[in-house]
Amino acid sequence: MTATSTPPSTSSPYAELKAPTTARRLLTAPTTGPLAALLLACAFFSLSTDQFLTGGNFSLIIQQVMVVGTLAIGQTLIILTAGIDLSCGAVMAFGSIVIARMAAEGTLPPLAAIGLGLVVCGGFGLLNGVLVQKIPLPPFIVTLGMLNVAFALTHIYSEEQTVTNLPGPLTALGETFPLGYTDVTYGSLVTIALFLLLAYALSSTGWGRHVYALGNSPEAARLNGIRTSRLTIGVYTVAGVLYGIAALLLISRTGVGDPQAGQTDNLDSITAVVLGGTSLFGGRGSVLGTFIGVLIVGVFRNGLQLMGVASIYQTLITGVLVILAVTVDQISRKKAR
Repeated sequence: MTATSTPPSTSSPYAELKAPTTARRLLTAPTTGPLAALLLACAFFSLSTDQFLTGGNFSLIIQQVMVVGTLAIGQTLIILTAGIDLSCGAVMAFGSIVIARMAAEGTLPPLAAIGLGLVVCGGFGLLNGVLVQKIPLPPFIVTLGMLNVAFALTHIYSEEQTVTNLPGPLTALGETFPLGYTDVTYGSLVTIALFLLLAYALSSTGWGRHVYALGNSPEAARLNGIRTSRLTIGVYTVAGVLYGIAALLLISRTGVGDPQAGQTDNLDSITAVVLGGTSLFGGRGSVLGTFIGVLIVGVFRNGLQLMGVASIYQTLITGVLVILAVTVDQISRKKAR
């Protein structure tokens, strides 16, 4: 009688425990929490008001968030390096006034005026980066000061007047085209394309990996051969150019150059970044998360408006959401140590 032996297993008994399942990866992904919050918010407002779940309302939400969304992309880059930018809304407002006035008065052709606006906003970003890196000064102080500089220049250059009678190319991105049961602006497509471009740059290029390394530990990044000074200045400059694009989107949506614009957009952009799961301490987060955070801000504001909630309570609820998001970030960082 021949005994039948069981062939030895070739797999490790711990392999199943070590290899995360697809479900586990999804549950632990940084964007899972913000996405769940967004879906819950949509479900709540859909049940609370009949006007929320319509194509026209979703189109309105996308139009409302495209300016803040573009600002939030630049804000994400800076926060990933453990910095922060309080001046983004004011820089955008100054850029919009430069573009609008140059084009409306015929000083420059519309496309040249747009180019000048991008250069001006990029210049603010470059100056922020140099002051943060070369002096060095805390990003909070530098950008707080730059907020006041940009705000004052906006009101001086505009002479406190709204710029009207803009040529067609400046408002072209505000035009819409039909998509299913709703209308979408061309500016919304620009914002989505920027999100996709920066998401690719951060996840699939050496530049993106260096940005994360800089946010995790500037000294370790420097010792590994990363030119941290040039990288920091470059990140602030790219963010400034993005504020210039946001200025063009703002003009295309409103049809005027408004010196009062952008006064709370810096806080809205930070709110969107934090709600999207990017750590205020740098080195962790994603542009995709910021996109979800921007939608959360837009959905909450839109839904609360439809429910007739006063704007001061909308601000109150947004502030509570930010505190909750930062609290969750702190708790997760402590668990990760």
